[in-house]
Parts: sequence; C-alpha cells; structure tokens
Amino acid sequence: MKKVITYGTFDMLHHGHIKLLERAKKLGDYLIVGVTSEDFDKTRGKINVQQTLMERIEKVKETGLADKIIVEEYEGQKIDDIKRYGIDIFTVGSDWQGKFDYLNEYCEVVYLERTKGVSSSDLRSKERALTMGIIGDNAKYIEKFQKEDKYVNGIKIVGICSNNLSEMSEDIKNLPYVTNNYEELLANVDSVYVKTKSQYHYEQIKQALEAGKHVLCESPICEDREQCKELFELAKSKNLILLESIRTAYATAYSRLLLLIKSGKIGNVVSVDATCTNMKNMEDNKNKPESMRDWGYNALLPVFQILGTNYLKSNITSFFIDKEKKYDYFSKVDFVYENAVATIKVAEGAKSEGDLVITGTKGYIYVPSPWWKTDYFEVRYEDNKNNERYFYQLDGEGIRYTLVAFTRSVYEKKPIMFIEPNVSQEICKIVGDAYKK
Repeated sequence: MKKVITYGTFDMLHHGHIKLLERAKKLGDYLIVGVTSEDFDKTRGKINVQQTLMERIEKVKETGLADKIIVEEYEGQKIDDIKRYGIDIFTVGSDWQGKFDYLNEYCEVVYLERTKGVSSSDLRSKERALTMGIIGDNAKYIEKFQKEDKYVNGIKIVGICSNNLSEMSEDIKNLPYVTNNYEELLANVDSVYVKTKSQYHYEQIKQALEAGKHVLCESPICEDREQCKELFELAKSKNLILLESIRTAYATAYSRLLLLIKSGKIGNVVSVDATCTNMKNMEDNKNKPESMRDWGYNALLPVFQILGTNYLKSNITSFFIDKEKKYDYFSKVDFVYENAVATIKVAEGAKSEGDLVITGTKGYIYVPSPWWKTDYFEVRYEDNKNNERYFYQLDGEGIRYTLVAFTRSVYEKKPIMFIEPNVSQEICKIVGDAYKK
C-alpha cells in the first residue's frame, strides 16, 4: 500500500483545497492530512487564521478524502511523521516549490499545481473589507501601528485625525483621509483606533459608537468604572464592537501563561508582582510623566486576570513632580485579597527591573523584562531540575494580533474577549482613583 501525506492550514476550506486533496489522494492508496495548529501557524507568520483547529479538522473530514487526519504542531514534525507512518510520497502545493526538497532523503516529494484564482487569504480579504482611522498625536507609535495592517487580511488603515500631523511620517500623511477634525474622520471609515490620552477616551469612544463605528481603544478605556460599563452597553445596543487594546493580552505566550496558572501548574497563586518602568526627560514640558495613565493598565492586567477583581482593599501611593499632583513619576498600588496579595509598580521617572513574578504554593512563574512584550517565561520549582521554559513567537509587538482579534470580532459580530469587561472596568477605576486622589 502506497501512503501519501500532505499538510495545510485549510482555513475557510475552498474548492482549491479540495482539488489539491483530490490530486494528493490519486498519488497513492492511503492519504494522511496534517492540519496545522494555530500556535505553529503563528511561528510561520500566519496569524489571522479565522477558524479554530477543530473547525478546520472537521471541514477536512467532511470531504471524505482523508484516511487519517493528524495535527501539525512543531518544526521538524514532517520528518517524524514520514518515519512514523511509513510514508512513500510527501505532497504539497506548487507555491512551496523547492521548499521541501530536503524530504527527498526520506520519501518522494511531489509539488502539485495550485488552483489559480482562489486562496484563503483572498477570501478573508474580501469578506473583511474593514477600513480604520486613527485618532492620536503619538507620531512614533502611530507609524508603527499603521505598518501592521499589511499583515492582517481584511483591514486597512485609511485615515488619521491628529493635532500633530507635521511630525507624522510620509506614509501617514499620504493616507486618503488626513485631518484634525474627528467628525470628518468618522464619516470616512468603518472603525476607529483611539490612541489619545485616557482623559479624552470616554467622549471620543462615545462619539464613534453613536456614529455607528466599531472602536479599538488603547487602555484604559476611560477613567471611571461606570463610564466604562456605559460604553460597553452602548456598543452592545448598537451591535458594534468595542475592544480594549492591551497588546500583552493578545500575545500567545501571555495566554499560555494564564492557562498554565488555571491548570494548577504552580498551585494556588498567593502573590502577583508586576513592574513597568520607563525613563522620561522630566524637564520636557511636552512629555510630562503620567505613570499610572501610561503604564498602570499593563501592570494591572495580570493582577485582575489571575486574582480577579474582588479584592478586599487597595492602596495607591504616588510621587508627583508638581504641587497640583497631575504628573506622577512613580506609583505603587497594593491589593489585598482573601487568600492573596498583589503589588504593581509603574514609573516614568524611576528605573527598576520590569519583570513579572507570579508566586504559587507549588512553584512560581518568572517573566523577564520587558514582560509586557511576552514571548518567553519560566516555570520554576524548589528543585530546579523540574524547571520549564516556554518560548512563543511575538510579531509586531503584539499589534497585529490585536488587529486580528478586532477584525474577527467585527466579522463574527461579537467581541473576542481577551480582556473581560470586569477587568476593563476595574482598570478604569484604579487609574481614575490615582488622579482623583
């Protein structure tokens, strides 16, 4: 019996996929189909796969062409599978011509001509022709954000509203809609990314939602718990998406970290300690430190997602550079829970090790600086022989993963909640309290 194996993501299975599977089937007597997992796809740069692994496996199964379906999860698995299953022919689409010639050492390699005029990428792009505008003045970050849309099918940044247009890059200035009038921007886009100071978020988000636009907003959503709740309810009532952008939340490594904790990997969590620091020029009048506004949400995220929002008490301590207490160069927040404690330290006028430590009754998780760009962490135990290290790909500092979640949320007409509403609301409260005091 001649055995054939092929691999693919098979996202949004179309007739091109089916044609390829039919031709692969004709090459032998028994066809094994490897469906690529989400995590492995991310390491290969395919980050906006729209269907889950189980959905894609089911679609392949429904074709009736696969005698066996397996999951591809790691680099080098093809060689292992060829040996394990006694494969005679490895086959894949001709767009990979030459890429897998090294497998000729283990079996025959056949490249099949792809069906022209159809691809999953094209289908995703056509289904999700979502335009986005940006409101904000941070030229450096906005340029970085704008460059990421090319990695995400179906979303296109087409405009900007800013009072700082003179400092924007030529790519930004050449967008179809460039203005300092927010209403004008909203009139020409389907969605908006709010990258302004959090003091202005509430009004800007509300204006966008009332104009019928989907909103992706930099955290915190606002500086008041009830206003945050109101905005989520407004979005829901209008069948619109309001998604909070904390890039850490969308990183694969951070998601896996949360799953390991929930599985009991380090026992019961008794402490979460998160530090985020960045040195600013304190004499720069245009760039005054606002540590809780600029960093508080990042440090609060793991506290509330791991320990929850039902703490018994909290205490905020801030050091300010001015008598009016507008500009905090260092802030520390302590939480007491029924069976745990947490501490965050954020600063724009002081420096410390920006790490994350989660203490458990069996061990602890250590995420090195800068932990908010999570791509690596360690699980450590009393006996260091049992320590484990975890590595995950992080592309575009997490921006593109956030855009993928936003695009999918709009398409599926329901928010993909990497950040729970109660977490968003509590972040708003703590950041707001820091300045009310």
